[in-house]
Amino acid sequence: MLRFGILSTARIGRDLVVPAIQDAENAVVSAVASRDFAKARAMADRFSAPHAFGSYEEMLASDVIDAVYIPLPTAQHVEWSVKAANAGKHVLCEKPIALRASEIDQLIAARDRNGVVIAEAFMVTYSPVWRKVRSLIAEGAIGRLRHVQGAFTYFNRDPNNMRNIPALGGGGLPDIGVYPTITTRFVTGKEPVRVQASTDRDPEFGTDIYSSVRADFGDFELSFYISTQLAARQVMVFHGDKGFIEVKSPFNADRYGREEVELTNQNHAQSQLFRFQDARQYKLQAEAFARAASGEDEEVVTLENSRLNQKFIDAIYRASAKDGWETI
Repeated sequence: MLRFGILSTARIGRDLVVPAIQDAENAVVSAVASRDFAKARAMADRFSAPHAFGSYEEMLASDVIDAVYIPLPTAQHVEWSVKAANAGKHVLCEKPIALRASEIDQLIAARDRNGVVIAEAFMVTYSPVWRKVRSLIAEGAIGRLRHVQGAFTYFNRDPNNMRNIPALGGGGLPDIGVYPTITTRFVTGKEPVRVQASTDRDPEFGTDIYSSVRADFGDFELSFYISTQLAARQVMVFHGDKGFIEVKSPFNADRYGREEVELTNQNHAQSQLFRFQDARQYKLQAEAFARAASGEDEEVVTLENSRLNQKFIDAIYRASAKDGWETI
């Protein structure tokens, strides 16, 4: 059993990832750390974790954990991932693991220097939904892929939410723009070569709140929009010359609908619906990470993969500041 320590009491950990770790067959939450010991103890008690710490450093120095899950504000991800790796702990860090692709180089160095696993927590890559999409494309179910279309939006103008605070790494592209990019790359095995984009920022917060993106992958295009100030919507469509695949609730199925993949043929005369009952992508993520940490040959999101995805996001920001194409 891989023993996890949870670095902070952030909501995504409390509500989604920690319950999934506790439900995993090969992992367990052994400790919770917070700068407020009372919060750490309360969360540890909630999940029957035996240990609580009043500082992150104290937990990293202990021998009661083998790995950490980091749901801190984005701006702190690199710092604490390196500190955890230097303490000899494996690291599962919330996305985005960094705010610039160049920052990931020091994570790669820390990983290699300490012989640990560091992985960005892209739960979608462990979901049977996305693995089904990948297999359908690979087997030619839609013929030649020509276009991918996506959207991910929600509405949040809470000034105290870290997503609206630039100093904490807030903004729409770091928070949700990474999903259309990682999933398209995951199911196609292809990388973008250039991108066009436009981005709007909130006049009060200064964070990016809307982006419209067109990316050239050579053989096909990806177009998507994301927003933190639009009515909630999620969709991804993969369109080929023999049919198309629609992922109905691609990223957060529990909030946006059923976990379904629909394959429609060329003349729209026939459709196949693939349903995934309770896919539990966070649990699958925890189990895959635990296997990788134990030395098994397991597919996880490598730092090299994360660097390529962040390179894409970096290029979107650059493209938003100019007219025309930006090389990735």
